[in-house]
Amino acid sequence: MPRREQGWLAVAVTGWIAVNVAVLLLAPSHAPFDWPAQHDPPSGPGQVIAAQLTLVELLLLGLVAYALTRRRPDPAIAERVPPRPTAHRETWLLVAYGILAQLGGLLLGRALDWHPIGFHLAGTLVGTTDPVRPAEAIGWAGYNSLVYTLLPSLWFRRRYTAHQLCLRSADRRGDTMLIVVVLVLESLAQWATLGHAFAGLTAGQIALGAPLTLLRYLAGTVLPTVIFVQGLLVPRYARLTGSTTGTLVLGGLTYAALHVFEGWGRWGSPREFVLTVLFVLLIYALPGAFKTWLTARTGNAWVHAWAYHAVAPHTMHDTGLVVRIFRL
Repeated sequence: MPRREQGWLAVAVTGWIAVNVAVLLLAPSHAPFDWPAQHDPPSGPGQVIAAQLTLVELLLLGLVAYALTRRRPDPAIAERVPPRPTAHRETWLLVAYGILAQLGGLLLGRALDWHPIGFHLAGTLVGTTDPVRPAEAIGWAGYNSLVYTLLPSLWFRRRYTAHQLCLRSADRRGDTMLIVVVLVLESLAQWATLGHAFAGLTAGQIALGAPLTLLRYLAGTVLPTVIFVQGLLVPRYARLTGSTTGTLVLGGLTYAALHVFEGWGRWGSPREFVLTVLFVLLIYALPGAFKTWLTARTGNAWVHAWAYHAVAPHTMHDTGLVVRIFRL
């Protein structure tokens, strides 16, 4: 393994161990989060165990993705962006823009008496006892579509092609095969471990709720991830780090950072603040890294959207939430 890859791997392993240890120290039993949809109340040990299971699952899925793409030409996503000085400047501008967008979502949510507008609608995956109104669900999807999808797309499409933005497949058959295999495996894994959102719903509610959930989450989190993270930032991370491992680490951290204002987060004390950040890292850094791996292997930011985002987990787990919000 090249020295650069070894360095990034050491950073990743050390950081992962540190986050897990910190969670166990700060939340040896109960964690102060509202997760009514989970089988057990949130706790430090419970989340650490769940994170290790996710790590094992995603390592296996990563090997499957590698096996299915090993004969394909290297997509060389780093070569799709400008030289380092320009890539460096664009990366920091995108990071600053993302921070402002997150703060804007927080302030807008509070001004409208909503939950903070983050990359997930309040109640996503974990449930909520604080009701979400239809206007909030619509506003959440609209805000994220505007600031993370539409505006960045309009700006960068003036300068770059769809290929340079990783928005065009170079191997549609291969990408389709990869999507189907990962989607089936991930759906089975989630069904076995977490169940699904269809339990207790009527056929009519599922018929209306599942498509609405898919469309709502496409607008609010899937397309923003495709454009802002996988299409814009990930290729620039590849250029700046010159390392696949470094790209995965930064892609995972970016994806986690965009979820820092989750509806279940708590900010009332330093302990709650730190625990919120640590839980966000445990929950989202690994999925973010896996999404980045799919983009790095295919050069197609759309692959992760269908293989590991829009359907599983969101349509599988959040249809019940959307049915309740819109009273279907």
